[in-house]
Amino acid sequence: MEKQKIDARKLTVEGRALLRQMVVRLRKQSGLSHQELARVAGVHQRTVEEWLARARKEGEGALQEKTRGRRIGVGRKLTMADECWLRDQIVGDCPQQLKLPFALWTRPAIKALIRERFGVDMQDRLVGKYLKRWGFTPQRPIKRALEQDPVKVAEWLEKTYPQIVTRAKAEGATILWGDETAVKEDTHWIRGYAPKGQTPVLKTPTRWHKLSMISAISARGEVAFQIVEGSINTARFLEFLARLIEGATRKIFLVVDNLRVHHARQVSDWLSDKRDRIELVFLPPYAPESNPDEYLNRDFKTALRSGPVSKSTDELLEKAHAFMNRIAALPNHVAAYFKHPSAAYAARGI
Repeated sequence: MEKQKIDARKLTVEGRALLRQMVVRLRKQSGLSHQELARVAGVHQRTVEEWLARARKEGEGALQEKTRGRRIGVGRKLTMADECWLRDQIVGDCPQQLKLPFALWTRPAIKALIRERFGVDMQDRLVGKYLKRWGFTPQRPIKRALEQDPVKVAEWLEKTYPQIVTRAKAEGATILWGDETAVKEDTHWIRGYAPKGQTPVLKTPTRWHKLSMISAISARGEVAFQIVEGSINTARFLEFLARLIEGATRKIFLVVDNLRVHHARQVSDWLSDKRDRIELVFLPPYAPESNPDEYLNRDFKTALRSGPVSKSTDELLEKAHAFMNRIAALPNHVAAYFKHPSAAYAARGI
């Protein structure tokens, strides 16, 4: 029977260990000569002799493949305990909490933390190796609003707003909810289909004049809005307030957030002799979800991104007006913003 020759060079580490054990078993079972065993195993005869000699002297276990290279962890600049501590900080804290001048955990931020904590200077490449070893990858952050004060929010829901409702009923007033937003199309666009691996390209103008919108809505579905060029400053805010009360037949309580413009001295001076026509009421800090007008803004921005990209300021302005005019004619749709779980309490307004 012809013996099949094995090419030992193509074997894996585990395969070479099995080959050595096979040679030892063949020697015991068949009594083949060293030359015949070398021909079957595809190695030099001297190699077979060395394998058999080691098996006799040290046992067959000595023929197992030994791990090569440095032991895991040898030569690293950080100990295993240091690595665990560092991973915990990246997962559990943000740089500002550790008094580092970074918004997110980037390689420079991690280098700064390592230098401050362990007194070790690292190159970006080495920091990248540690991050890869830990399974960390660069990712786009999720934006979240600053944490609100639950005590102030509870006070608003249980005390402040019910008092406003009571006053509005007593004075025959109406409650409106106001907010400002940028009118632009450079935020995240809606998704579009494309062949796998080919990212769709959306061509947009590089620049145009900035537009902003200020609006106010009621639980009955009423809408008032104004789109202006530039940001909402004190003068533009006062212009909106003046237009708001111009055709109003009842006093207005306008609920707004704590934008600096809303607290400006010029605004307070302008309101001082108009308390019988309009008053500003301020939401708790960092509580945008409590404002129903925020959900109108969300619809507004989605609509701007849904159609063709505007090629000029005039086209963008036309698109913005078209959506707001359509919304103003749908009171039931506007009233639905007050059904959001975070804003449902506002439906108790007048």
